Amino acid sequence: QVQLVESGGGSAQVGGSLRLSCAASSVERIYCMGWFRQVPGKERGGVVVMDWYANVWSATSATGRFIIQREFIKNIVTLEMNSLNPEDTAMYFCVAVLSEADCSLASASYRYWGQGTQVTGSS
Repeated sequence: QVQLVESGGGSAQVGGSLRLSCAASSVERIYCMGWFRQVPGKERGGVVVMDWYANVWSATSATGRFIIQREFIKNIVTLEMNSLNPEDTAMYFCVAVLSEADCSLASASYRYWGQGTQVTGSS
């Protein structure tokens, strides 16, 4: 069983920055970790994920603005969000999967999810 604990988030003005962090408890190697987000009434969508080899999958909306980093030994993943806009307002979820075959931006790939942390880009 893997538990994911998120921290960070909150509110920032348009154009500002926020940083999210997620720590995973696991005795096994976590192949893929990253972030999804969800707004009320919509499905969860992939934001950015990184595999064990530091390959990155990023949504178009995140490319060039959001930076993912992993501390592989400590099972920590962070998301630096820059140039925030109101469309980034959502609940952000940390995700993880142990299997090497499952790193993608598809929500069905992920067995483990954090409880979520709210991010608001305010104008």
